[in-house]
Amino acid sequence: MKIDKRHLLNYSILLPYLILSVIGLIIVYSTTSATLIQYHLNPFRSVINQGMFWLVSLIAITFIYKLKLNFLKNSKVLTVALLVEVILLFIARFFTKEVNGAHGWIVLGPISFQPAEYLKVLMVWFLALTFQRRQTDIQKYDYQALTKNKWIPRSTSDLKDWRFYSLFMILLVAAQPDLGNAAIIVLTLLLMYSVSGIGYRWFSAILTVIVSVSAFFIGLTAIVGVDKMAKVPLFGYVAKRFSAFFNPFHDLSGAGHQLANSYYAMSNGGWFGLGLGNSIEKRGYLPEAQTDFVFSIVIEELGLIGAALILALVFFLILRILHVGIKAKDPFNAMMALGVGGMILMQIFVNIGGISGLIPSTGVTFPFLSQGGNSLLVLSVAIGFVLNIDANEKREEILREVEQDDNYFSESYSNDTNVININQFQ
Repeated sequence: MKIDKRHLLNYSILLPYLILSVIGLIIVYSTTSATLIQYHLNPFRSVINQGMFWLVSLIAITFIYKLKLNFLKNSKVLTVALLVEVILLFIARFFTKEVNGAHGWIVLGPISFQPAEYLKVLMVWFLALTFQRRQTDIQKYDYQALTKNKWIPRSTSDLKDWRFYSLFMILLVAAQPDLGNAAIIVLTLLLMYSVSGIGYRWFSAILTVIVSVSAFFIGLTAIVGVDKMAKVPLFGYVAKRFSAFFNPFHDLSGAGHQLANSYYAMSNGGWFGLGLGNSIEKRGYLPEAQTDFVFSIVIEELGLIGAALILALVFFLILRILHVGIKAKDPFNAMMALGVGGMILMQIFVNIGGISGLIPSTGVTFPFLSQGGNSLLVLSVAIGFVLNIDANEKREEILREVEQDDNYFSESYSNDTNVININQFQ
């Protein structure tokens, strides 16, 4: 029985994605046009660039949706993708110019891309395939099937250890330094570890460790001082962000400038906002208003109610993605969908936590709304994976129901025939 995948498309995921992408284009124009006009440039320049990435993203979704799911479960394909990613991360770190204090961008003429963005979805893919192959051991040995009491591989046969690859990739991102994306990858990894099939008590233990370590590190920084902690390797890049986190109004012209103006933007917005395009803070007061702090501008222009509606739509999309993972029968499909949903959720947490002062700002974009073609493309690829997985799960469910119906009618026919034969002999 052949079932066309076009009839299995999950519109409860696709439509929110399309709406958010269109809203994102509007927000990109709103947050960038004033600055572009000020420099006598085309006011549509940024939105056109974002739109081109969106068209590429739609093509990517279509291509991924049509792929057979076995292609995604092919370890050779994933290995090649990871090797290419490692090479790109090395090039970005050691052979590119520094941009905003980090070596994370590879520029090829008019095109630039950030390898760390693509690592997020690759890590979800890698962990989903790895944990899926260990389900039998996980059911038998619980968390020991994933830890094996070793963190560093001791022989070539141990190089398949998922923790070694994960730690290596995260360190490459952190060395750029890009602690924002590194934090998202770590949080997503821990979430996927928690839903891999291990006992629920380990999730509580992992969450306790994360909260305790974070509280200790922030407390230590507050006691020792940001200036002294800045001397720690790789920490100098985020020293100013920690300084702003503790008291953004202490240095309004320096470290606290962005966060303080983020507060001003949200305060200006009130309940109903100043109106689309009427933001004050985006006109040179709030740096990176179109990327890291775009949601502050959304609140300023659309108000708390408008921003809450957009946030509700994003959370609806995440819940629909998580629903696909919860209902999935195949372990790979379940963990892939849960990983994608968790990845988007963690990115929102890190972004909103940064602009609100809940956590130190790490320069992470807001999904779909921030200017950034790479971020939009990565999210679109992840959405394509989930749509493919959902369609495959629906098709398998239909085939199971058809098979059950065929068996039922076959047994009924067989029973009726037996009755007739018995009556003939009476």
